Amino acid sequence: MSKKKPTKPTPTPPRPAASVAAAAAPRAPRMVWPAAAPDAAPFRRIFIGLLVAMCAVMMAVSQFTGVNGDDEFQVDYSEKIVNYYTTMGQDTAALYIEKGKMHYYGGTFELLAGGTNRVLGNAPTERAYHNVRHLFIALFGGLALLFTGLLVQQLAGWRAAVLALVLLFLSPRFFGHAMMNPKDIPFAAGFAMSLYYLVRWLRALPGWDWRTVLGLAVGIGISIGMRAGGVLVIAYLGLFAGIDFLLRYGVKGVGTHTKTLLTYAATGAGASMLGYALAVATWPAALRAPLELPFEALSEFSKLGIQIRVLFEGANVMSDETPWYYAPLWIVKTIPFYALLGVAGGVALLPLLWRRYALPGVLLVAFAAVFPVAYVIYKDSVLHDGWRHLLFAYPAMIALATLLWVTLEDRVRDNKMAKYALYGVLVVTLLEPAVHLVRNPTVAYVYFNPIGGGLSGAYGYYETDYWGVGMRQAVNWMEAEGVLHADMKDTVRITSSFFYNLKTELDPVYRDHVKLSYVRPNARYANEWDYGLFPTRYIRGAHLQSGNWPTSKTAHTIRANGTPLVIIEKDTDKHIFKAEAALKAQDFATALAEYEAELKQYPDNEIALGGMANAYLSTGNLPLAEQYAQKMLALVPDSETALLYLGVILLNKQDVNGALGHLNRLLEVDTDNSQAHYYIAMCHRAKNELTQALQSTLKAIEKNPRFKAAYSLAAELYQLQGDANTAAKYQNAANQL
Repeated sequence: MSKKKPTKPTPTPPRPAASVAAAAAPRAPRMVWPAAAPDAAPFRRIFIGLLVAMCAVMMAVSQFTGVNGDDEFQVDYSEKIVNYYTTMGQDTAALYIEKGKMHYYGGTFELLAGGTNRVLGNAPTERAYHNVRHLFIALFGGLALLFTGLLVQQLAGWRAAVLALVLLFLSPRFFGHAMMNPKDIPFAAGFAMSLYYLVRWLRALPGWDWRTVLGLAVGIGISIGMRAGGVLVIAYLGLFAGIDFLLRYGVKGVGTHTKTLLTYAATGAGASMLGYALAVATWPAALRAPLELPFEALSEFSKLGIQIRVLFEGANVMSDETPWYYAPLWIVKTIPFYALLGVAGGVALLPLLWRRYALPGVLLVAFAAVFPVAYVIYKDSVLHDGWRHLLFAYPAMIALATLLWVTLEDRVRDNKMAKYALYGVLVVTLLEPAVHLVRNPTVAYVYFNPIGGGLSGAYGYYETDYWGVGMRQAVNWMEAEGVLHADMKDTVRITSSFFYNLKTELDPVYRDHVKLSYVRPNARYANEWDYGLFPTRYIRGAHLQSGNWPTSKTAHTIRANGTPLVIIEKDTDKHIFKAEAALKAQDFATALAEYEAELKQYPDNEIALGGMANAYLSTGNLPLAEQYAQKMLALVPDSETALLYLGVILLNKQDVNGALGHLNRLLEVDTDNSQAHYYIAMCHRAKNELTQALQSTLKAIEKNPRFKAAYSLAAELYQLQGDANTAAKYQNAANQL
């Protein structure tokens, strides 16, 4: 076997020396934005067709949806804004509004809707006025749909955009608010528009297109022009422009790509300043102080100075006393399963999503979905009416959920069983909210998902129709029954705890024959009326849970999925009104007789039971007073009235410990109840516990500074403690009340 000659190694050619210019040249940017998904023409056409159909449905349904309770403030602000601009700033009423602090809100929507109504000649007292407002709200809902879909299209293509449309449209909370919420829906639309154009702007950099910058500016303008919190969009812009630049060029790029960095800064700042200017242009108060007012508004709303009583987890608590998980729990219970699964899965599988799609875009969507919720938890922000103040984050949640669903579909593409299982889960979770929408299109916003039993499971534990939107259906029923009609001759007296809604829903053709009044539900017979319309908003959770609401006096109930939203009581004999009037006049014999007549017909009338207890207590019949107070408490657990009466009755029976038990329970139900503090003080006084008595007395005065008896009791207690000077001060204060 012959040996092979060894081969000579091929010499490596010498490398040319790098030029100084080449050595100094900046490195090429990293690819952080993959090529856009191909334009799938069929899905693009499907997207457009679906969007048009969805907008048409929303606009149509909005015309049959009732007004929301906050429109009393919104409409007033709208009229004042229009007056400001039509008088060239001479009418300054829009510059400061004490009630509701409405001047701290931007004027974009109110100027648009109010100006249109002014041109059409519609007055705020007409249904047509509110129908125009609802039409514009629905259009802003359509904008939110459009830009949520386009945002997803930028990241995952038209097929995914179609899915995003469906997911957002079939979200009952979003759909319901898009029928009648003039603050949160336009705000959400502005945010969705901003996110879409922000992604387009980032994708195009270092090149840029004036139309994209203008679109971003308009989105910013709508956002800030609705709420001062819209400046968050500018913060997002700065944050993600920085992230995008660093991902592309690294930290060294600040020195090596200065021109590119200036393009980022100039176009981003230009969009921000133009958007801010657009917002200020429609905001009268901000026009007078463009650099101060929006940030003053931010400070004001971070405190959310309006505290109201809300129903949460079955307890009626003040909105500034809700736990940290108030907003997250509301979201978990009221978004459809497909969104809940999508958001949770999207956050958990975020690395999977950003490897498949553009990293900055996925980070932006996830951040916009999660950060607002995390921030309100961190700041311990005061919220009420569920999570509507966070509705602007929902389009981003839907975008994140869509990315997860299409990614999972791609992962199981080759596994037929897994693919069908995935489709099955998605279809089932889509059908459940879709059924709710079909059954309750005009009150869709009361939706609760199956966690906790849906809407029926939420009844008595969480607010349902907290804005009284179902009042229109109640008025419609009265019209269908012939109670209200164009040829009315006699006057019908109607009362409600939602007076503004009631007044607005009445048709002008018969309005002159209707006498309206406002009344609180727990004092609903203080006025004389023929029909009383009462949404569940101000009914205690324990009363709703007891199953004793609606009452036997109810002529009709407006329901959603079988759950009461509004009851219509009919008072024919007026026994209860006569009894209440007699009790007020201290005609106890007449009061007792009328209460007994009422209870014979309606034994579940808790106010009649309380009236009997009060009348017997006033006449010194403590055993019967206690008997009726106990009946009231059994009918309406945790009734403040019953607990107070039992406390006073037992105190009068010298059962001080028993009285304290009921009164302390009353304070657990209502921490601000000044009478509970006063009678607790009386209990301690009876036990000669003067320090505790004085503490409770001062608490009663703190809760009610015009509580004359509490001042007198404080004077007595200070006198007993040997502090004659302070005693004299409190007695003088009592004498002046």
